[in-house]
Amino acid sequence: MQKTILKNAHIVTPHEDFMGGLVIENGVITDIRRGRHLLEGEDLNGKWLIPGCIDIHSDYWEKEIHPRPSANFPLNMAFHFMDQRAAACGITTVFTAISFSEDADKNRTFSEAIHYAKTLENCSQSALVRHFVHARLDPNTDKVLEVLPEIKSIEALKLVVFNENIPGQRQFSFEFEVERNAHRLGISRPEARSFLQEKIDRMREINHRSAISQMLHKQVCLGSHDDTMVTHVDEAAAHGCVLSEMPTSIAAARRAKEQGLWVCMGAPNLVRGGSHCGNLSSLDAMKERLVDMFCSDYHFPTLMTGVMKMLQLGWTPSEAVNQVSLNPAKMLQMNEIGSIEIGKKADLVAFHPEGTFAKVETVWIEGIEKFSLRLGEK
Repeated sequence: MQKTILKNAHIVTPHEDFMGGLVIENGVITDIRRGRHLLEGEDLNGKWLIPGCIDIHSDYWEKEIHPRPSANFPLNMAFHFMDQRAAACGITTVFTAISFSEDADKNRTFSEAIHYAKTLENCSQSALVRHFVHARLDPNTDKVLEVLPEIKSIEALKLVVFNENIPGQRQFSFEFEVERNAHRLGISRPEARSFLQEKIDRMREINHRSAISQMLHKQVCLGSHDDTMVTHVDEAAAHGCVLSEMPTSIAAARRAKEQGLWVCMGAPNLVRGGSHCGNLSSLDAMKERLVDMFCSDYHFPTLMTGVMKMLQLGWTPSEAVNQVSLNPAKMLQMNEIGSIEIGKKADLVAFHPEGTFAKVETVWIEGIEKFSLRLGEK
């Protein structure tokens, strides 16, 4: 039997926090004790001990593959360094966002996305932390029906989010797209407006949300990305979505809660004090208690920095930590992880508050130490 004892830690559970210790046996938490009753074990010297973060949306792999638009690096190399960085940031479960679409402007194809997903699946077998696929799936193309069976076969696929690529909708306005297309194509604004409207009308005639939901809803968690209007949320709920991911307006966030959807916002938005592109501020949504969880979006360190930000805003340690661990686990029905409770897998992070951010010192996955700053001690 493999047994680990951690003592003298500031432990955060789903409902309270206290000084104490815990016992891990065969990767599972078997005992949690307050105070200094555990005489043996590793002394954490008062460091915070929280469940490992569960990041439901990370763009980091893509940034590691393409650090510059014209610079590409091998997928397995990029995965290796993404994996290490996730561990160093206290993230024990990562959902890497991969765009499943046919988009000539962005050089994206379904076949490439499937290749990326299967590569991630293979690389994850020897990774430090857990890795799953978050499919940003375009429902407004007939091509999706051809590849849906192959997408369904991806074992690492646990989350599918409808990612509408109709230009001028949701995150970026129609006029923004007019300007972008006029510049990109070297045409006048009226010509760009006409070109864009024809494209929108053509794409709106195609909507395969129902087919996608019918094939995948028993296998994955379904969500909707960048909901802007109430109708976007209603459409998502009608097709079995349980998640509204980064809604861009307060009206959409409110409607998501009314519909019983989980609401996820980006941690960079929280840490920076607002959206980098002028959308809904996490702080505004939090004032109405509309936010259930945070994701790292494009910046791993902000997930735990976001926890520190919530503490500064007056949230209790349990409330703040649940936003990056227990709540994502509940939504994903991954009930064996996400909190420090007896019977749960021992995915743990020990850290020290360093001003406005969290300095991660040790990470355990199922009780096995995967990352540590204690250089030379072992």
